[in-house]
Amino acid sequence: MGVFLLQPIQVDEIPEEIREYLKNIDCIKFPRQGYTSNVAIIQSHQGSFALKRTTGEWFCSLLKREVSVLNRLAKETKLRVPKVELFVEQKQDSQCWALFEFFQGETIRIALKDEKNKEIRQEIIFNFGKLLADVHSTPCPKELIHHKNWLEQMISQANDNLIKNEVDGTKELLEKVKKYKPDHYKQTLIHGDYTIDNVLVSNGEVTGVIDWGSGAYGDPRYDVSLAIRPKPNVFENEIEKQIFFEGYGENIIDDKIYEYFVNGLYEFF
Repeated sequence: MGVFLLQPIQVDEIPEEIREYLKNIDCIKFPRQGYTSNVAIIQSHQGSFALKRTTGEWFCSLLKREVSVLNRLAKETKLRVPKVELFVEQKQDSQCWALFEFFQGETIRIALKDEKNKEIRQEIIFNFGKLLADVHSTPCPKELIHHKNWLEQMISQANDNLIKNEVDGTKELLEKVKKYKPDHYKQTLIHGDYTIDNVLVSNGEVTGVIDWGSGAYGDPRYDVSLAIRPKPNVFENEIEKQIFFEGYGENIIDDKIYEYFVNGLYEFF
């Protein structure tokens, strides 16, 4: 998807309901921003929280879905996911706000960026894989299970995104995605965007998984494929991928499946 700059959240922009909940805001920081939302880390008299704002119909729908998914996961699973403290929709401004529990730690991308210690790197990558296995083995909340096939839903959404939103995928690529669908695989609870930017670690231990807007009952191979995409200084060699799969417990993808999901379907999201 094309990247555009998002302006940091200003304190006076925060909805009154959230400011009242926070009481006095002591400090507000801005972590590495994505392009679907603004994120701020807030320290207040009530504690530390992550505040997310989305603008526009599509991005607001993603945040609404994330709030719904997290509420279900918090109620029905033991996964370490952030608690939703408050959700506010400002229809007149086409904006949505969500206040989440704050997890200590840094993203795996940041943790591995300058980490030279081989054992520490391997521990983080192993735990990254192990956590995904925990997600996939967790019974999916019934409210997230749909009768429609997940892949068919994703292809339909990819088509809509191509028409309505700015995406990296093309019409020609979408035709290939439709034509060369992989064989059906047993569906599980999936994160839907399981990347090194959405898992937090502290001292080598995983502290939580964030950004559950794409959480669903779907194809676990999609999560696995996205997880091992090469990034600067991460997963640039086969050894680190092997360590990830040791943590996960098995390798459930091949090169063809990887290409289909990472360089095919994902280009529309």
